[in-house]
Amino acid sequence: MTRVWFAWLCFFRVLFDGAFAQRAWDAKDPKALPERVDPPVSVRDPERVLQSPARAPSVPPRPPTPLPPSAATGAAAYQLLALFQREGRLVDFLEQDIGSFSDGEIGGVARVVHDGCRKALRQHAELAPVRSEEEGSRITLAAGFNASEVKLSGNVRGSAPYEGVLRHRGWRAVRLDLPVPVSGHDAKILAPAEVEL
Repeated sequence: MTRVWFAWLCFFRVLFDGAFAQRAWDAKDPKALPERVDPPVSVRDPERVLQSPARAPSVPPRPPTPLPPSAATGAAAYQLLALFQREGRLVDFLEQDIGSFSDGEIGGVARVVHDGCRKALRQHAELAPVRSEEEGSRITLAAGFNASEVKLSGNVRGSAPYEGVLRHRGWRAVRLDLPVPVSGHDAKILAPAEVEL
């Protein structure tokens, strides 16, 4: 009879409570539900022993599943690479076998690539250093520092506070404005082939 009462109760909850209905719908697939661990029943806890199935605790909501990376994210990366190719011929430079060139020739080409890529970067992005101190200065990292902002190297032992020399200030993207692609544009074409007639 308890199951009949529970089914009757669930019928109306599903009808009038959208969140409960979603959880009930998810319950069709037992693998999708979090693993249930019941606390041990204690004789010292008479409320738990006498609890009826109709008053069973509700299943806690599942944490949201992370969304897969969107196509737009990949398109933005392709677009940025295409800008570096257009302005600085970066892809051409990186794909070129430079083993047979002299250092002077490589230096001359690197200057052109650097100027073009820097122009593209400054037109479409704003960057700021992660740390404000000068490189080479001694700094102290207090306990609780953001490990995604600072990478420790060398003789790392113990726990913070850490004292060391700032070797690189790091970079943080403050802004990134990319052109809106036109309809039908294939973002994976970083540079079209060129045919002279």
